Amino acid sequence: MSSRKTAIASLLSLSLLAAGSASAGTTGSVALTSDYLFRGVSQTNEEPAIQGGIEYAADSGFYVGAWGSSISWLSDLSSDAAPISSDVELDGYLGYRGKFGDSKVSYDVGALYYWYPGDYPSGFNSADTGEIYFGISAGLGDTVTLGAKYSYALTDLFGYVDSDGSGYLDLSLNWTFTPGWTLNVHGGNQWIENNEAFEYTDWKLGVTKAFDNGFSIAGAYTDTDAEDALYTNAFGNEIADGTFSLTLAKAF
Repeated sequence: MSSRKTAIASLLSLSLLAAGSASAGTTGSVALTSDYLFRGVSQTNEEPAIQGGIEYAADSGFYVGAWGSSISWLSDLSSDAAPISSDVELDGYLGYRGKFGDSKVSYDVGALYYWYPGDYPSGFNSADTGEIYFGISAGLGDTVTLGAKYSYALTDLFGYVDSDGSGYLDLSLNWTFTPGWTLNVHGGNQWIENNEAFEYTDWKLGVTKAFDNGFSIAGAYTDTDAEDALYTNAFGNEIADGTFSLTLAKAF
């Protein structure tokens, strides 16, 4: 089986596992999105993506999980002289969640590995990336949650040369303004070691509608201040420009 077919089969298997294996302590989800946006940048050339994930969380606070999505950003870098075949992102992570005493302030610390299976030309700097992260969140009443998370790259960051030590700060606010409806606000900043020209800030404003059957639908507008010339792909698309996305998800 070709690496492309193997990768797609892995993603479909992960989605099916999430859809059919949820149990006590285990949760899963599958989703279809109009554009897979990661830290404000399209991973699918502004095209739809299928995604799925599964996680086991112990009562002690430890958790482990896997998540995957179809992508195209690496194959979009291809040329006849340096072909790339990579169609999926597969992530594995583990960590620990807890609370500070009896307060509404919780923390989350862990490690995550992004894997991009595929065929690459000789000398291509691997996009595979390992990060550690620490997050903190606080509930304001029963309807508002504030969050902050910092991720630190232990390897080169998504293929940027000599970029280990890069960091990403994620700030969020979620407000359930009426039952089932949540306003989602996000701001983030990506630092890239030894590749400062590629650094940027991103932000998002969206709304999520959750249904009692586990389905949800989310719409969001995302934008960045990234340099267009550095984030325009071979198809002429500005993949870090302002865009609206729609996501349908099912949680188990």
